[in-house]
Amino acid sequence: MAVPKHKTSKSKRDKRRTHQKLEAINLSKCSQCGEAKPAHRVCPECGYYDGREVIKQKEA
Repeated sequence: MAVPKHKTSKSKRDKRRTHQKLEAINLSKCSQCGEAKPAHRVCPECGYYDGREVIKQKEA
């Protein structure tokens, strides 16, 4: 069984973990209503995608 010969230092351990961070979601502006939405997704506010209505929204 493999057993480490020396203790891994905090610096070495943290350098290895630098690539395990979360990235923020890229938000783009909806061309129809101007709200922030994830790229390449239907706008949750107005239901439009690429200039056309994909989801009908209920009127208040």
